[in-house]
Amino acid sequence: MSASVRILVSAGRPIHYGWVICLTGCAVLFACLGLGRFSLGMLLPSMGASLHLDYARMGLISTGNFAGYMSAVLVAGTATQSLGARRAIVLGLALVGGSMILIARCTSFVPVLVLYFATGVGSGLANVPLMGLVSHWFLRDTRGRAAGFMVSGNGLAIIFCGLFIPWVNQGSGGEGWRTGWLVLGGISLAVTVLAAILLRNHPREKGLEPLGTGGGPPSSVPGAGKRAGVARRDVVHLGVIYLLFGATYVVYATFIVTSMVDAHHFGEDVAGRFWAVVGGLSVFSGPLFGWLSDRLGRRLGMIAVFLLFTVAYVFAALSGTGFLYGSIALFGIVVWSIPTIMSAAVGDYMGPEQAVRAFGFITLFFGAGQIVGPAVAGWLAEATGDFNGPFLLCAALTACAAGLASLLKKPAEAGRAMGS
Repeated sequence: MSASVRILVSAGRPIHYGWVICLTGCAVLFACLGLGRFSLGMLLPSMGASLHLDYARMGLISTGNFAGYMSAVLVAGTATQSLGARRAIVLGLALVGGSMILIARCTSFVPVLVLYFATGVGSGLANVPLMGLVSHWFLRDTRGRAAGFMVSGNGLAIIFCGLFIPWVNQGSGGEGWRTGWLVLGGISLAVTVLAAILLRNHPREKGLEPLGTGGGPPSSVPGAGKRAGVARRDVVHLGVIYLLFGATYVVYATFIVTSMVDAHHFGEDVAGRFWAVVGGLSVFSGPLFGWLSDRLGRRLGMIAVFLLFTVAYVFAALSGTGFLYGSIALFGIVVWSIPTIMSAAVGDYMGPEQAVRAFGFITLFFGAGQIVGPAVAGWLAEATGDFNGPFLLCAALTACAAGLASLLKKPAEAGRAMGS
């Protein structure tokens, strides 16, 4: 193997270039989702006050972002085939960075909504091809762990936003949110350059094989055509579970800071530190549950995660700071686990060549949940005066998701079911 296809550590042992892809993917998710989406919860209180936005309009801004994300998912598979994953990701990141910079100049609700829709388009165009790369670069026994390390970029972004945005707001008065959008957009454009330099579409471009030792996809065995039909039905099953995740976690991510400020009467700086704690815990979420799903299976991993989500949402609806602390801790430790498991699972069911399309397909369900979730939660909070109702609704939905996960077949079981 030539020096051009490996990186050497100090002991002289080669590190597979797949881990470079993984680290670069972490930076991509830091920008396209971490900054492009999860900064909104920190920016909303000051932006809402400056632009005179009520809870319903705040929810619609978040919904607009997810509508853009879902629009991108519809074309992500075609764009990846036409442009290649690397170019599609770079294009998406450029759109994320440029639209966020323009949001800083907005003076009313409608331009923010339109531009944040564009941010969502860029996020989807970057995220879906990136998660598809996991199945090309990693075999089944390392796929969950690799995806987990990638999604930890979201947690790092939450830490950054939770500390940086309150600091900017303190120094800039009520208009600090504008500086926040400018800086976040600039960072995203810098990551765009990094991705263009380091990402590769396939191990063949580096003269390598995928990393790992464990089995190939279900389609590599006899009867693959029939088994693929079963796998597609299981992918729909995954999509419904992903919808429930999308409809619930985004309500928490969008409104927990606003709830802390309005209902618990925390200062914005204190709420920001709590949000940074969520980010710090979530850095371990993807790698931990990705590794567990590699060892225990995707089904058991999802059941455990959704039960923990249910407890977190119930705690968020209860009075008392102790319950709030428990909710934040639980949410942080599990928040990126489901995207990690899902990105690994689609590769297990459909194989590397179909992983991008399969992940894009289940992301349609995910996006639908994200569109509905914030709008319903914002309306319900406006009607009741607090977020207890929305958080309890989220708990009921994640309990249903745990039940649906328990019915999910393993890829090998799906193949035997068709063969019997």
